[in-house]
Formats: sequence, structure tokens, C-alpha cells
Amino acid sequence: MNLKDIPFAQRQRLAYIDFVLLFKGHLTRQDLINRFEVGLSAGTRDFNLYKELAPNNINYDTRLKQYFQTPGFKPLFAHDAKKTLAKLAADISDGFDAIGDLSFPVEAPSQLNVPDIFVVARIIQAILNGRAVKVIYTSLSSGSAAREIVPHSIIDNGLRWHVRGFDRKTQTFRDFVLTRLSSVTLLDKAPQPNEEPSEDHQWQRQMPIKLVPHPHNVKHPTAIELDYGMQNGALELNVRAALAGYLLRRWNVDCTENASLRGGEYQLWLQNQQSLYGAENLAIAPGYGK
Repeated sequence: MNLKDIPFAQRQRLAYIDFVLLFKGHLTRQDLINRFEVGLSAGTRDFNLYKELAPNNINYDTRLKQYFQTPGFKPLFAHDAKKTLAKLAADISDGFDAIGDLSFPVEAPSQLNVPDIFVVARIIQAILNGRAVKVIYTSLSSGSAAREIVPHSIIDNGLRWHVRGFDRKTQTFRDFVLTRLSSVTLLDKAPQPNEEPSEDHQWQRQMPIKLVPHPHNVKHPTAIELDYGMQNGALELNVRAALAGYLLRRWNVDCTENASLRGGEYQLWLQNQQSLYGAENLAIAPGYGK
């Protein structure tokens, strides 16, 4: 049977099954019924049709009463990596995915390259199911090597996508560029208490940031106030300490103590520099510490 010959509403439900299997790894018939408000018999027909179209994609566990992704899973539908990540970050669903149903660990504070959709899927599976992953990671300093990571969030820093998690090699929470990950394998070993997101203090800590029009580089500050929706001449935000550097770099915020950076690209000045004390990724914040 050709997918194009299947009625649109049923194709939506099949795409939902495909999407959840890819990104979460498992689902139940009740998930489908709740999502589309169909009857039990219709849900059963959808799963039977999916299995007919992609017999090597899905297994049913009679004990758990859940459908699981198989090791040889190949998506029945084309899930575009760039569009999927953008929709995940904005929590948008177009009806052909499960984004509206699942709480995905994606934050946006664009990209040099688009990550491989299967790498993204494995990482999200690990996060949603509380698993560690073994990956091959290629870094600028040490080249390619195997690492074990306990991921908890995916980040769009404005330039490229990262995954944040506990790195068992360095015993610290770090950001890893998604496009540098390959050969992602889910591990059965459960994360230790010190590897849980609650222990990522840079992630949990909220930092107040106060941005104002640059006092030297902007001739008409009202224009900047309108651009950023400022109130009383300032934009006040609370951001995660782990993301502060990304935001300040993306917006070209002058982070010097006396607003000393010159150039039209610096239209904002960080007025409360002292509030960033203790954040770890501020080396990329323009002029910080000067």
C-alpha cells in the first residue's frame, strides 16, 4: 500500500506513531487514542496498518502493553532534522508529529550545520527515558574519542545545536555540539544521583540580566527600546547561568564594565555585570571581565 493512498487523517496518526517511536522509543494505543480522540478499534487498525507498512519498525510487549521501536527501525516518514528541532524548540506541532503531546528538553536562548536526525532521536530518547549514551565525540582539542554522557537538555545557542549533560570522562556537566556526535548508543546503566539534572547547578541557577541601549554606540536609544520591548529604558531577563554567555554573544551585548566596546554591532550594554559572577561560559560574552 502507498502512503499517498491512505486518507489524510489516518496518515497523520501513522506519522504520529512513527515520530514517537523515533524520538521516544515507545508508545501505547491509549497515547494515540488520547492524541486524536479516536475509538479503540480505530487505534488498533492504525497500529496494524503501521505494522503492515513497516513490519521491522515496531514490536508489541504484551506484559507492558506498549509498542517499542525495534533495533532495525527506519522511519516510515521523512522527519526533517532542521524543521523538527525548530518545532521542538518552539513547541509547535503541525499534526504530523508528537510535539504537542511530549515535553521535550529543548531550549532556545541558525546553525552551522543540521544535526543528523538519528543522532537527535537517540539523544532525546535517552533524555526522555533517563538513560546514558555512549558516543563518539570529535572535539577541537583532542579529536575523536568515545565518551559516556548523561544528557538532560538540547540547546539552540543561536549558531548551532548542543546537548547538555553529565560527562563521565571529566565528571562535570558540559555542552556538546550535536553535529560532532556520532555512533550514539543507549546504555542500560541508570544514571547516578550526581548525574541528575538537579545537580547541574549552572543549569538550575537563574541569573538576572539588565540590558540597556548602548550609551555610546546608539544615537537614538528609543529604536533599541522598541526592538527589544524594553520597559523604562531597560530589558530585564532571568536566564540560566549555563546559557548566559550564549545569549550575550548572540545579541552582541557589550559586557565591559564601562561600556567601552565600540562599533555599530554593539547596540546593547549589560548594566549589571556583577550579577554574572560564577557563570562558567562567559568567555564568549563580548568584553566580559574588561
